[in-house]
Amino acid sequence: MSTPGTSGMPSTSGTPITPDTPGAPSTPSTPGTPTASPLRLVIADDHEVVRAGYAGLLATQPDFTVVGTAADGAQAVDLCRKLLPDLVLMDVRMPVMDGIEATGRLAGTGTRVLILTTFDLDEHVYDALSAGAAGFLLKDVTAERLFDAVRVVAAGEGLLAPTVTRRLIAEFARLRPGPPAGPAARLDALTPRETEVLRLIAEGLSNPEIAGRLHVSEETVKTHVSRVLGKLGLRDRTQAVVAAYESGLVVPRTGA
Repeated sequence: MSTPGTSGMPSTSGTPITPDTPGAPSTPSTPGTPTASPLRLVIADDHEVVRAGYAGLLATQPDFTVVGTAADGAQAVDLCRKLLPDLVLMDVRMPVMDGIEATGRLAGTGTRVLILTTFDLDEHVYDALSAGAAGFLLKDVTAERLFDAVRVVAAGEGLLAPTVTRRLIAEFARLRPGPPAGPAARLDALTPRETEVLRLIAEGLSNPEIAGRLHVSEETVKTHVSRVLGKLGLRDRTQAVVAAYESGLVVPRTGA
């Protein structure tokens, strides 16, 4: 199981990381940078070397602070409820409690979940997205991509842009057909323009790209996105993608 920048540094599990914790990564200070509060992160993975590698790598960024690590989903839920981090990087397959159940238990806590997965088309990732995860990322991602993903998800956006994300979501929707339920059954509440915006979101387009496609301003797109989420009772763009596929608004492409 690979992880970017694995350093082999020691890592604690199931406990908060503080400056006095052995092996705790220090948060670097960069002269002249803004003093805004860094993003507070928890890493949940059952492999110690993966936890340590991600912790060491994320600690190189002045706007990140790793406040704790967990070896299973139960520890992750406990840590997140105690520490209220901005985001948890969550593995799917873990002992005691897997990442899917842990994601569901963190719904409504304010902590966003970024799922980590392998190259395989892991069927559990779709379950995690449905449980409320804000996005997912392949474990052999580059360091810069990891940093960007953390910032995007923590800022309240779903991680949708990478082609692999669109392929995975489409594949899971193709393999798990069924009648629309919940928000997916209420697409008739959307205006034609809102429906078109939802379709473009599901194709992986960003707000600026949607604005260019529809020849409107980015602010107008943001307004449409907000209305789509509100009418369908969705938390973010990732859930909007799931709803679009489950409702049949977007049909998965075979061989994608």
